[in-house]
Amino acid sequence: MMRTEEIIIQDKAFEHRQSAHCENGVVSNLLRYYDVELSEPLVFGIGSGLFFSHMPFLKVDGIPVTSFRPLPGIIFSRISKRLGVTFKKRRFRNSPQKAMEALNGNIAEGIPTGMLVGVYHLSYFPAPYRFHFNAHNIVVFGRENGAYKISDPIMEDFTKLDYNELMRVRYAKGVFAPKGHMYWVENIPETIDLKSAIYKGIRQTCKHMLTIPIHYFGVKGIRFMAKKVRRYPKKLGPRKAALFTGQIVRAQEEIGTGGAGFRFMYAAFLQEAAKITGNEKLKELSFEMTTIGDM
Repeated sequence: MMRTEEIIIQDKAFEHRQSAHCENGVVSNLLRYYDVELSEPLVFGIGSGLFFSHMPFLKVDGIPVTSFRPLPGIIFSRISKRLGVTFKKRRFRNSPQKAMEALNGNIAEGIPTGMLVGVYHLSYFPAPYRFHFNAHNIVVFGRENGAYKISDPIMEDFTKLDYNELMRVRYAKGVFAPKGHMYWVENIPETIDLKSAIYKGIRQTCKHMLTIPIHYFGVKGIRFMAKKVRRYPKKLGPRKAALFTGQIVRAQEEIGTGGAGFRFMYAAFLQEAAKITGNEKLKELSFEMTTIGDM
């Protein structure tokens, strides 16, 4: 069950809502603070978050990368463009102290600030969920007794990190190292055309899943990976085949929002999109996608 909790920032409540995926959840929570009500599925769909890639040439810990979504940050960028919302972004590649000073400045001004962090050293994460992934999104919205107040959309409630803990995860090493990356809402347009944003999101999702000619991506990528998995036991041996297959399952079940590789979330998006646009065909597609996800 998703949880909601509020904490006051300079006379205004920052509402924490638990979500299935960090990037969608942080964007949704940040926009809500500025009175733009956009659910996690809407963020995901408008940002064309449904994707597939299987890249044997790109490996993490020796295992080919499989993903059911675009690269980290892409959903965020598309949402910004399609809604006309301006986000300010800063990165401090080799200056952790300046990165923390900039964050403190935002906190002093009452600005909830999103940032990228590494998962492995997040002290509030249960041990089984810590792995070397450096594109996790959180919101920092205050300080209290030397600790930073954290809204991590994966967690049920608000949590905290001390100065050294936060700096460590902001400067985690490895692939996609965050390097102090932080972002916050700078400007919200007076009107937002949700219908247009929804259709743009759907069109790009269809295009990327169906028309990319390279066989590592989209529907072609799913078929390509299926053929490779069938050959794993003979080609890799039982132990390595289990490791490779386990990583695919992890990407689908844990990183992919509890199963079906984001298909349930996209189905929820289509259902909301049907109400907003009045397009009943989207509702039918939502039911169809839910059924596929249950298979």
